[in-house]
Amino acid sequence: MLIRPADMIDMALIAFFVYKLLSLVKSTRAENILKGVAIFLLALLLSSEAALNLRGVNYLLSHMVEWGVLALIILFQPEIRQLLEKLGSRNIKLLRAFAPEQKVSELERAIDQTVIACTEMSESRTGVLIVFERKILLNDMVRSGTRLDASVSSELLKNIFFVKAPMHDGAVIIRQGRILGAGCMLPLSKNVNLSRDLGMRHRAGIGMSENSDAVVVIVSEETGGISVALGGMLKRHLMPETLSKLLRNELMPQIEEEEASPGTNLLGVLRGRRKGERNGED
Repeated sequence: MLIRPADMIDMALIAFFVYKLLSLVKSTRAENILKGVAIFLLALLLSSEAALNLRGVNYLLSHMVEWGVLALIILFQPEIRQLLEKLGSRNIKLLRAFAPEQKVSELERAIDQTVIACTEMSESRTGVLIVFERKILLNDMVRSGTRLDASVSSELLKNIFFVKAPMHDGAVIIRQGRILGAGCMLPLSKNVNLSRDLGMRHRAGIGMSENSDAVVVIVSEETGGISVALGGMLKRHLMPETLSKLLRNELMPQIEEEEASPGTNLLGVLRGRRKGERNGED
């Protein structure tokens, strides 16, 4: 039998789909469900006429298959939704080039103010959870908190996360450079392999990044360490300079390095503040 080029493409697409499916369910509850499905299919094969010829067992298992597909869709509903959301939210850089200049500049300012606020709250060990929305809209998360429409400033962020403020335990959600909501509840990560020293704030940040394409900034209340959750992964112990660069790379990839002068100014501001604090202590 002659193998056509179309057959090779067909097999490659199937292999890619299976690989993506296994990557999606790895280390989640869906992994155990898939193992159960594999055992069920093996039992069905062994009970067939070609194997052990267990007619009664084969009859029952064959009829269970009819409802099995519907049951799998129900069981895998969160994972299927997550996969479809990720497929539909791929960044298209060509379209980003036509983004209004005002939104880009506002996002730039939001990043600068966030880095300044996180740096100061890191020093005071104030817990922080800030979500930068991207392609996947987080309206459900916003409805769980208090809806706002405010420009991002370091002072506003510090007031929101002040330990005695009513919304300090929730998350701030930023859309297109503006604060959309505060005090928002985020889904906790289902990854059982996370380090035990991670608290609820970090688990919520990782969970949000697992269920969307958002970039989540976290400041630990215990250690003051700055972290970023992205795609289910956590980057910890970030310096302000690294945080600024990471946020710009993820949220503004179309801006070239030489055009990122506000980032340089931001680093100068941070260094100047630290130098002034040292002089004041002396």
